[in-house]
Amino acid sequence: MAILRPSVVSPTRPTVKTEAVYARGMESIVLFGPPGAGKGTQAQRIMDSTGLPQVSTGDMLRAAVSAGTPTGIEAKKYMDAGQLVPDQVIIDLIKDRIKEPDAKKGVMFDGFPRTVPQAEALADITTVSHVISIEVPDERIVDRICGRYTCAVCGAVYHDSFKPTSKDGTCDSCGGNEFKRRADDNAETVMSRLEAYHNQTSPLADWYDSKGIFHVINGDRAINLITNDILDALK
Repeated sequence: MAILRPSVVSPTRPTVKTEAVYARGMESIVLFGPPGAGKGTQAQRIMDSTGLPQVSTGDMLRAAVSAGTPTGIEAKKYMDAGQLVPDQVIIDLIKDRIKEPDAKKGVMFDGFPRTVPQAEALADITTVSHVISIEVPDERIVDRICGRYTCAVCGAVYHDSFKPTSKDGTCDSCGGNEFKRRADDNAETVMSRLEAYHNQTSPLADWYDSKGIFHVINGDRAINLITNDILDALK
């Protein structure tokens, strides 16, 4: 499996590449990243640069259920029973999604696949040309997540280290003085989530790495540096 390389500190503020990325032979992309790695920000930038739509199986499930499609009705049976939706139902959703006009050149999968059998099933219906794995040391993830808090009045987001309020105890946005933290934003819970993520994705990372399409991106750096490395990997 590829190894995360140490970050390189840029002497000047990095700029993000703005040219569109249409790599020869590029088709669908799979994006990996643990909670708190900044995957959401990079996903948007990948979409902006490649023109590929983001495909989230969770969003597709909710949309299919809401629309009452045959696959959505099938999925709802399992969801209502509190059971995991079978892989085949997810694959059927993806088959429908990649037939849509905006998916003609491929899509960017976010949160799927999660297992090698899912990856094998996905390979039968679409070509994945690049797998991007944004990696951040666990201790840094814990710092990022556990330091978050929000204004109880307006919802403005702050962080103990990276974005504290300008005046201690006062929200910069609304002047409120009440703040809250999510109950599950604690070190024990975060480490448990990270352990589950690593256990789940490690075999999958090895599987994609063996195919020569797995790219490890150091996510513990400036956002623009991360974006530039991702776009370079997609060329």
